[in-house]
Amino acid sequence: MNSRPVEALGPHETRVLYQAIGFFFHLFLSLVVWAAALFAITLFHPNYVPPLVTLLVSLIIPLVAGFTVVKLYPSESATLLWMMGLIWWMVWGLHVLDMPTGPMACYHCNATDKLWLTFLSLNADSGLLDGQGRLLATWPAVAMIGYSLGAKLGLRNADIPFENN
Repeated sequence: MNSRPVEALGPHETRVLYQAIGFFFHLFLSLVVWAAALFAITLFHPNYVPPLVTLLVSLIIPLVAGFTVVKLYPSESATLLWMMGLIWWMVWGLHVLDMPTGPMACYHCNATDKLWLTFLSLNADSGLLDGQGRLLATWPAVAMIGYSLGAKLGLRNADIPFENN
C-alpha cells in the first residue's frame, strides 16, 4: 500500500484533493441553500404553491448563491455540480422505472409516462413515490444545476490562483 501524509503529496495530487473537497463543499452548500429556500416557502403557509413557483425558486436561489460564493471564493469545481444533479435525477428515474404500476399508481403507464408524471408534470402525478417525485429528485437536481450555472456566471473573468497552476 502506497499511502503517505497529505504534506508529502505533490502539486498535482494536492490540486485534485482540493478540487474534490471543493466539489463536495459546493454540493453540500447548494443543497443547504435549496432546503432553506423550501423552508422559507413553507413559513408563509400558502394554501397552494404551484409546482412551477417551487421549481423557479429551486433554480434561482441556488443560482444566486452559487454566483455569490464563487465571486467571493473562486473555484472551478463549483461549476461541475450540474453533473451531480443529472446523476441524482437519473438514479431516481431508474428507481421509478423499476416500480410496479397498479391502481392509484400510474396504472397502464409506459416508461415515458412514469417519468413525466412523477418528475416533470406540473398538474398531474403518477402516484409513484407517494407524490413526492419532484421533492426527492427534480427540485434538488434543479438546485444543483442552478448552483452550477451561477458558479459558471460568477467565474467569468475571475482569476483562480490555485487551480490555474
